[in-house]
Amino acid sequence: MSEEILLTQEGYDKLEEERDYLVSVRRKEVSERLKEAISYGDLSENAEYDAAKNEQAELEERIHKVETMLKNAKIINEDEISSDQVNVGLTVTVTDIDNNEEIKFVIVGSTETDPFAVPAKISNESLVGKGLLGKRLGEVAEIIVPDGTLHYRIDDISR
Repeated sequence: MSEEILLTQEGYDKLEEERDYLVSVRRKEVSERLKEAISYGDLSENAEYDAAKNEQAELEERIHKVETMLKNAKIINEDEISSDQVNVGLTVTVTDIDNNEEIKFVIVGSTETDPFAVPAKISNESLVGKGLLGKRLGEVAEIIVPDGTLHYRIDDISR
């Protein structure tokens, strides 16, 4: 049995869009490139053919991976999540006690992480994500990371 993959509805929808694009658009483009490369003749010394075959293999691998993720997805139902403690699918605002900096995170499954998003989407499996899970408003999370220990006070938990 494959591992369950936690996704928000937004993450699931993005994966479906990616799969649809890969299957309906990219597959056709790669197929056309392959046909064109074959038309050049001798396949044994045909760099375009080799490149198109490699691209096709990578594309099919990505399609398979996305379909597997969709098949094993567990969509987080925001209506069933209590916002009285940090959980996957929720946004948490913390204050870094050591430098009095306010930081906002969205806790997501590992496939949806985007540290550059605003607010940053962090995995429930990351050190910071694990350290915040289950904490309640006003609690301080002490999170050990490779650079030392973070001290985050939970200031807000929302959907």
